[in-house]
Amino acid sequence: MVILGVTGSLSTGKTSVSKSFQELGAKVLDADKIAHDQMKKGGICYDRIIKVFGKAIVDGDEINRKKLADIVFSDKEKLDKLVAIIHPAVKNAIGEEIRRYNKRKKEYLVVVDVPLLFESNLHRYVDWIIVVKAKRQQQIERAVEKFKISKQQAIRRIKMQMPLREKIRLADIIIDNSRSLIETKEQVKEIWQKILLKKKK
Repeated sequence: MVILGVTGSLSTGKTSVSKSFQELGAKVLDADKIAHDQMKKGGICYDRIIKVFGKAIVDGDEINRKKLADIVFSDKEKLDKLVAIIHPAVKNAIGEEIRRYNKRKKEYLVVVDVPLLFESNLHRYVDWIIVVKAKRQQQIERAVEKFKISKQQAIRRIKMQMPLREKIRLADIIIDNSRSLIETKEQVKEIWQKILLKKKK
């Protein structure tokens, strides 16, 4: 089994890259999806998040992620508190999934899509670190459209993350997602073939 850690910065295109690997046959573990599941009522993180951030973030029986995001992306200390709650649960869930794949004793290429790959130390458990990059202006424009936030909010979120240039420095492979999706898919295909070739040697 080969494990690829895919990361980047806000709206650089990690999800698009992971989906491209999935189309080629990889198993994808999406840290954001896992986190969202753990934040739902009945999830491991649900009660702890409400205890720390208050019932004002709850709509009906569910945590309103936009309200929570508005709070944590305005205060680094609060963001750190949220990360401290969510990341252990996400790491455990990813670890369990990887163990399941190992038990099946089949050859898998597993993509772990984690925005905070380095910050959570999950990079220690992957075979290849892939960083997805894009131009800062593209990040801002994509974030504004995807998350329905202002330009200023997008910039604030980007600045609260580990700088992209530092992640690039630590990467084994860099994917440039500043051009078309077709070109990004071509880069993914080349990486896929390169990794498969190395496995055969």
